[in-house]
Amino acid sequence: MKIIEVSGSGLFEVYLEPKPDHRGFFLRTYCARMFQEAGLNINWLQSNLSTSTKKGTIRGMHFQYPPHGEIKLVRCVKGSILDTVIDVRKNSSTFLKYFQFELTQENLKMLYIPIGFAHGFQTLEDNCEVNYMVSEFYNINSEGGIRYNDPKINISWPLPCSEISDKDINHQLITDNFIGI
Repeated sequence: MKIIEVSGSGLFEVYLEPKPDHRGFFLRTYCARMFQEAGLNINWLQSNLSTSTKKGTIRGMHFQYPPHGEIKLVRCVKGSILDTVIDVRKNSSTFLKYFQFELTQENLKMLYIPIGFAHGFQTLEDNCEVNYMVSEFYNINSEGGIRYNDPKINISWPLPCSEISDKDINHQLITDNFIGI
């Protein structure tokens, strides 16, 4: 397992390293010791799985306000996605900038997302499954979101949006009054 920070952002790409043999392969998907040595969270409270049946589905952009901010560890276990995060940390040098990462069942890459990022993704093929480890329980009163097509962010999605939830499509647009979290 290799853990590499993305240009001082606090985001980390985690590369899993399979050990193949004639039966297939074995790989470690999480190691508390390695995460702790990298200064990353090792206390996960939930593991969630989402399935999306249609190519082009968008989920996001989600975050939780303090005191319920959450760290996420995201992995695509079936299919492929374009994982997208927006920096919503006030006073960050990359405030309201977005980062994108292709996660696939073949590339065996995970994304570690610290508190202060809105998270979402678009499926790049049909029948995708995404596993999320999260450091905080979901709290409806702390829920926040940014619309996937907010012109202030101007995310470049590779495919037309085929499916999106009513909740996600109704996230507010960012105004000049948004100061981050």
